[in-house]
Amino acid sequence: MTAGNPPLTWPYGRQTIGEADVAAVVEALHADLLTCGPQVAAFEGELAAWLGAPHVTVCSNGTAALHLAYAALGLGAGDELITTPITFSATASAAYQVGLTVRFADVDPITGNLDPASVARLIGPRTRAIVPVHLAGLPVDLDAITALARDAGLLLIEDACHALGATYHGRRVASGYADAAVLSFHPVKHITTGEGGAVVFADAAHQRRAQRLRHHGIERDPAAWSQPSPGPWYHEVVEQGFNYRLPDLLCALGRAQLARLADFLGARAAIAATYRAAIADRFGAAADAAVRPPALFDDRMSAYHLFAVAIDFAGRRLDRGRLMNALAARGVGTQVHYIPLTLQPFHRQRAGAHAAEPRPGADAYYARTLSLPMYPGLDDRGVHAVVDALATCITELSR
Repeated sequence: MTAGNPPLTWPYGRQTIGEADVAAVVEALHADLLTCGPQVAAFEGELAAWLGAPHVTVCSNGTAALHLAYAALGLGAGDELITTPITFSATASAAYQVGLTVRFADVDPITGNLDPASVARLIGPRTRAIVPVHLAGLPVDLDAITALARDAGLLLIEDACHALGATYHGRRVASGYADAAVLSFHPVKHITTGEGGAVVFADAAHQRRAQRLRHHGIERDPAAWSQPSPGPWYHEVVEQGFNYRLPDLLCALGRAQLARLADFLGARAAIAATYRAAIADRFGAAADAAVRPPALFDDRMSAYHLFAVAIDFAGRRLDRGRLMNALAARGVGTQVHYIPLTLQPFHRQRAGAHAAEPRPGADAYYARTLSLPMYPGLDDRGVHAVVDALATCITELSR
């Protein structure tokens, strides 16, 4: 929203908080422990059960989850990681925190997800991990990406921060496909803890290390200490750790939200279906239509964190910034997900000459994408109002 515009009636995303959520947080505030208490393990266990995942560690945010995943899996200086340029900064910046070099593959120009063939071309002797991002909630081609990782002996880490509840071949993402998967509980995500995140591990040893790292590198298992305990106060700091704990009151909110996740996902799917029908009605369904909805696949189901449409801005001589401002003036919030990281000054500097290598898929996706409002509280009237505003603005700005 630009200065002078009224408040947004339909932001691109927002949290959905109910009385049960408020009650859960109030109850947690009355408990003896506000952090490092029973709500943490309860949230981890319930999330693991919902996902069908073996080991879950919750933490302070999605960026911390990425950092913990990279560190717990032993990635570090001299190693390379391959990921997508169409992602939030944290996917790469958390890798820099453990000393990794990041290599950016290309993406499918329709979905914005990693192109397996492009990944294969970047695998080299220093490559240790592949990090696919399930952009907007749509799973990547996990079969192809997993095969690349396994054949080359690489770690596979899913950035599933957009994809809680998405399925691939009928199985939920972040449920054990990969060595690790990360989730985010930011307010615009499927459930929220205000800020928060989680790491799903396939191996219990990696989970145990992550839980130690999130709490200052403190080891509390006497069997792992360097000497016998002199008393009940004793503990050992065994490695560099961080304060990435998620407090009990936020875990209580997460548990209340998780209880409604199926409803949230159903609402997002219904909103997406309404969008598709409204867009077809206003713009048609041809391949060269002015606005095209996200692609559908038979073997995977999006969790619809975002509803990112494709608009041929260049071909229609339509300025994306002017369109976004015009929509904001009508109360409609939009966003672009994402500026390719290879165009961001910090990441471009880190990547060096590699940043300038051709990525036609990423260029094409970025040139056309625009995220429309998507959150469970958006009703049919709101969806039709958004599409009507989009049609009006495109017509006015294309004259």
